[in-house]
Amino acid sequence: MINTDNPVLRFARDLIRRKSITPKDEGCQKLISDILEPLGFRIENLRYGEVDNLWAYHGHGSPVLCFAGHTDVVPAGSTKEWISDPFAADIHGDKLIARGAADMKSGLAAIVFACKRFIETYPNHNGSIALLITSDEEGEAQDGTYRVMETLSKRDEKIDWCVIGEPSCTQKLGDTVRIGRRGSLTGLMTLKGIQGHVAYPHDANNPAPVITKILNQIESIKLDNGTKNFQPSNLEIVNINTDNTADNVIPAEVRATFNIRFNNKHSSKSLKKKLNKIIKKICKKNKCSFKISYMVSGEAFITNPDKTTFMIQKIIKKITKIKTKLSTTGGISDARFIRKISPCVEFGLVGKTMHKIDEAVALNDLKKLTQIYNKILENYFK
Repeated sequence: MINTDNPVLRFARDLIRRKSITPKDEGCQKLISDILEPLGFRIENLRYGEVDNLWAYHGHGSPVLCFAGHTDVVPAGSTKEWISDPFAADIHGDKLIARGAADMKSGLAAIVFACKRFIETYPNHNGSIALLITSDEEGEAQDGTYRVMETLSKRDEKIDWCVIGEPSCTQKLGDTVRIGRRGSLTGLMTLKGIQGHVAYPHDANNPAPVITKILNQIESIKLDNGTKNFQPSNLEIVNINTDNTADNVIPAEVRATFNIRFNNKHSSKSLKKKLNKIIKKICKKNKCSFKISYMVSGEAFITNPDKTTFMIQKIIKKITKIKTKLSTTGGISDARFIRKISPCVEFGLVGKTMHKIDEAVALNDLKKLTQIYNKILENYFK
């Protein structure tokens, strides 16, 4: 029988009931601090812009094991479609259903109570435990982990290893540990021609078919076949727009947006060079001017497995009876910032329902995840 009144679950529900839609924290980090501070954690609140960040530290010296996560969540969408209020943190059967249940307030609760249990058992542990909690992972991600990493680097504060509590698993708890991510490059392209009447095309220059030629060509490029650790890179066209409401007017301007998820065979710099060459050539041939701007959300990276990675795998298998796959699939996360100063992996709950209606976490998974994090602490500082 599942115990629905255990402290980890109670704390997860307390966090969920704070409606912390990105980039708001709504007091979640204060709830976390209220548990950590009596344990002897040194608490530092780092606020940049509108974003709250928590840097908590216990112990002294090396090695430093850090757990990272975020208190912000995405909007709930149509609340009428949910089985119950998405911020009520209701339990239905053997699941906790709420916005943030999987991504990632339950994971934060597991981290906090794993640390609590470890410190109560080993108050004079070797090394240091750190927690890095932000409130803008789901949003702009500019004033959160990115800024904290800058601050730590300037202060020459080290992290030896980091476990990010993102919902990494796909079907069952324990099936996936993420050791890297593909990069993300967004291109915003504008072509300008000459506006005119559709009956007199010789007096105009329509940029719409020109941008179509460009998009067809860049979309058909086979960037690679994947690598040992990464799936193939892919380019997707996500928006085409002329803002033209008349069917008898040739537009003067057309815009398009595309996104590339790329593996470590490429960099954002090499991809920009390849794309700019194609765009420039087609626009020149068709006498259109163009502007192209890019947004780089992150470069591809991988944390090469080491003894800590293998230790985590063994613990997961022992508790879940599942052989863990090391993966680089999925979107981007704050690991792209942390990996610049520390090796890191992502391991957390099952993410199948994250960002969806009736986002959920199995109560038994929450119990097991807390055990896994606690064992990671014990083995890391052994």
